Amino acid sequence: MSENTTSDEHPARRAGLLSQKHVSEGNRDAWLELFAEDAFVADPVGPSPLNPEGLGHQGKAAIAAFYDKFISMGKVSFDYPRSYACANECAFIGTVYTKIGDHPERGSEGVFLYHVNDEGKILSLRAFWEFERAQLDSDIHPPVGRTR
Repeated sequence: MSENTTSDEHPARRAGLLSQKHVSEGNRDAWLELFAEDAFVADPVGPSPLNPEGLGHQGKAAIAAFYDKFISMGKVSFDYPRSYACANECAFIGTVYTKIGDHPERGSEGVFLYHVNDEGKILSLRAFWEFERAQLDSDIHPPVGRTR
């Protein structure tokens, strides 16, 4: 993840990088500020233990509740070595690492799609990863350059 985003960078890529930065730092308010009022988050897309109905989280209040219930429970880091920006969207490909309490760190490989409006606010964040395939840290082969 680049710590230095610039204003001339693709708006969806910039929003995605800032999203990763704020989550990694535990900065809830800055993360929520990235979203449009009527934004939608599906993380992961479809039914999972994080969202049994698979309907995602619509609107800032629901996204804030998702953050409070899941994201805030541990440390999250990202390794997205590739991203592809087109139109108002950017797809990041890589791994999200989560560490909650004394539990082993887990890595979830996937594709993470950010769609922004003309003001650069996130309209949707859709995360395609398989809950059942999240790996224990010892099973993940960290890419060269990943810091912990």
